[in-house]
Amino acid sequence: MVGVLTTHRSRIRGRCGVRAAFTLIELLVVVAVIAVLISILLPGLSAARAMARSAVCKSNLRQLHTANLTYANENDDYYVAAAADLTAGYGGRCRWHGVRESEEADSDPEKNHFDAAKGPLAGSLGRAGQVKMCPEFVPFARDAAEYNVYEEGTGGYGYNQRGVGSRRYDLDYYPRGSLSDRTFTVGMRTTEITRPGATVMFTDAAVLEGTGPHYLIEYSFAEAPYWVDEDWWNPGQIAETSMTSKPSIHFRHRDKANVVWCDGHANEQSFAFTNEMDPKYARELERHKIGWFGPDSNVLFDPK
Repeated sequence: MVGVLTTHRSRIRGRCGVRAAFTLIELLVVVAVIAVLISILLPGLSAARAMARSAVCKSNLRQLHTANLTYANENDDYYVAAAADLTAGYGGRCRWHGVRESEEADSDPEKNHFDAAKGPLAGSLGRAGQVKMCPEFVPFARDAAEYNVYEEGTGGYGYNQRGVGSRRYDLDYYPRGSLSDRTFTVGMRTTEITRPGATVMFTDAAVLEGTGPHYLIEYSFAEAPYWVDEDWWNPGQIAETSMTSKPSIHFRHRDKANVVWCDGHANEQSFAFTNEMDPKYARELERHKIGWFGPDSNVLFDPK
């Protein structure tokens, strides 16, 4: 009777878990399952975060479009000039995103910085007129060296300076073969953009500087692939030349760049090409995700 009672008590202890425990193999299996689940979920979470940041970036770009349209409504239908005094001194003092104190590169970094509150779009941007920064963080160089602070304060965005923010496509504004100051004083009129749904206004931007190691700086222009001038074979008409521009579109959103077009819609574009002739430097541009989307021409930047 005593033996039967002892066995019964042992079974009760086992069922109640007093002595029960996971074996090492069971523990390892659980850890392995958790690791597999994490490996499956993390890429999805990373992609979701990237999509959220890209959505915020598109919202920032649409706000810039709205601010520019508001500016045009208040300024005789002219879009804001990308750089009204570009040919003065060290690239001038005024940009679409702000105004700086110094016309030349100054040893005092504060004089090199653009004050967003004094910028032409300030009244339409909120937050003391500041351009909202692209949420996809980019470690732009920000010291007082000559070109590192050239465009600080852009939010990481560039403006179609040639086709929207200047008169480079308007032959009346500059004599043949010259870079006239008048070219940059005002932007295009909203009614002069003949294909607003296919003409770039703002996009993710940066330029590559240095000879090694290379580094990125903010840049306020979304450069078209080629310069434009009077067509020598068809006087009185503007045409793109064979002179290439420095690439400035930055494909920072999982190898895509966000862009807002002149009709106000925003989307993402994939890297298509860079026209840098030096193969080594071209590889550096691609490594830093700098180039152009669309066809190898100015068609997406040309207001006509």
